[in-house]
Amino acid sequence: VASRWRRLRRSHARRSVMGPLLRKWSLIVHVGSSVGWLGAVVGFFALAVVALVTDDAQPSQANYLAMNDLAWLTILPACLLSLASGIVQSLGTPWGLLKHWWVVVKLLITVVSTVVLLIHMGPISDMANIAADTLVLGSEHDRLRLQLVVDSGAAAIALLTAMSLSILKPRGQTPFGTAA
Repeated sequence: VASRWRRLRRSHARRSVMGPLLRKWSLIVHVGSSVGWLGAVVGFFALAVVALVTDDAQPSQANYLAMNDLAWLTILPACLLSLASGIVQSLGTPWGLLKHWWVVVKLLITVVSTVVLLIHMGPISDMANIAADTLVLGSEHDRLRLQLVVDSGAAAIALLTAMSLSILKPRGQTPFGTAA
């Protein structure tokens, strides 16, 4: 079993476009940015839930301001770095960008999550501006407040799904993978 594993590792290394050191560093960047993205989204979700259910205006307002900073300074950069490093990682390793279904599905989850995040950066900033300019958040903002909870919860589920695919690596090659 050990010799089979060594042969598999050697053949895997030979098929890589990147050298072993570059491959490891790109993997570190990808995993770090992806885990950071997930962690920041979970933190955003917690702040959104507390801001939605609290009766005290001051902590609620502080949460919306913090959520805006978290989105712009952590979530968006981690998202973009995760997407870019994932593409680099897939193109530089034998997994390929379009060879395995799990990579394709993970790429789709990441691209859709990135687009949805970019679309929702406006409402996040809007809620922070409302919180900064208003002494008491009225019920007219409940829909937007609830949207922030639901969207961040859905994002966490999507990112957990992508992470699970990376760990489990389900079998199955695309037509591009079987032709290679």
